[in-house]
Amino acid sequence: MNNQRRNVLKAGSGAALMGLLAAAGIITPGMALADWNKAAFDAKSMADTLKALGAEGPADSKDVQVTGPDIAENGAVVPVGVGTTLPNVTMVAILIEKNPNALAAAFTLPAGTQPNVQTRVKMGQTSNVYALVKSDGKFFMATKEIKVTLGGCGG
Repeated sequence: MNNQRRNVLKAGSGAALMGLLAAAGIITPGMALADWNKAAFDAKSMADTLKALGAEGPADSKDVQVTGPDIAENGAVVPVGVGTTLPNVTMVAILIEKNPNALAAAFTLPAGTQPNVQTRVKMGQTSNVYALVKSDGKFFMATKEIKVTLGGCGG
């Protein structure tokens, strides 16, 4: 069996489908090209990151939960999750205060998506992990401290 031919056909049909969906207006170029906020990911401080995300002065909320271990044995792979009961959530972001770049992950959620995300992040040291949620055009935040025993960012 010729695997190279199979891979070319799969890649070509995927590209053709994306082109067809974009031409029909079903998906936007930002969705097709994984549009991302470069300024937010490049920001070094929490304040600069929040400003780049348009979230200056988010309110603390008990409706937003950050999940993760109290103590992470390896900072290279720390499981972190964010969930919320707030309505009409369009964005969820995970920020790590003491990392070189505060923004670790940002998720854009289409309408009707359950606002619950899970990922693994890299942490260089013990730090506060912030969950930022955009609901009905307003920003809400929750915090959890995660202690790291073995650094993951070169530590």
